[in-house]
Amino acid sequence: MVECCPSDQSPSGRKCGDSILPSAHFVEVPHINQLFSWDCGLACVLMVLRTIGINNCNIQGLAEQCCTTSVWTVDLAYLLQKFNVGFSYFTITLGANPNYSVETFYKEQLPTDLVRVDMLFQKARSAGIKIECGSISGVEISLMILSGNYIAIALVDQYKLSHSWMEDVIVPGFYGSDSGYTGHYILICGYDANSDEFEIRDPASCRKREKVTSKCLEEARKSFGTDEDLLLDSEKYHKLGNI
Repeated sequence: MVECCPSDQSPSGRKCGDSILPSAHFVEVPHINQLFSWDCGLACVLMVLRTIGINNCNIQGLAEQCCTTSVWTVDLAYLLQKFNVGFSYFTITLGANPNYSVETFYKEQLPTDLVRVDMLFQKARSAGIKIECGSISGVEISLMILSGNYIAIALVDQYKLSHSWMEDVIVPGFYGSDSGYTGHYILICGYDANSDEFEIRDPASCRKREKVTSKCLEEARKSFGTDEDLLLDSEKYHKLGNI
């Protein structure tokens, strides 16, 4: 498990433990678009793999390995594990939350997913995947990004994150007819303490780079339906075990 800085540490202080951090840090991550409404998480995994120099796969190959079009964060964790990517997995719910059945986004698939997802959680430790039950604050994420060692895959409510640039979404049928919860994966790859903005890669957007305020990202990450899921990836190293 990664050692997190205290959540009350201000990023403007740019200090984590004994390390003095820069005011801004950005990792050059290639932008990869998702192909369908369901494979945003696979596109984010592929962006991580490209960033650390793994180029022998594509999104279609990841889809074949994932074996489902109802992709949960735990599915992405198993994919990262297969490629020996160093990561830590944080969530506030261990397993599939049956209360999400009230959300249109989950309603159709959740009854089938409950058993499959819970089984993946149960087998995670034997598969070498350590899952931490807990919430990671935006301040902690910013400090980890500023350390220069991490990028992160985050589950967000897409509508809360990017309703301001909905015209840039290029995936047909991505948004429903209302503004209810829409689960979506993005990759966080930079932070500027002066503007208090994160740089992200959104696989549903035609823009190669997006910036979002920490307040907006926090609201989207902590929306009901996300479990505050976060895969904190080491952008420099493969692993022998979780970081």
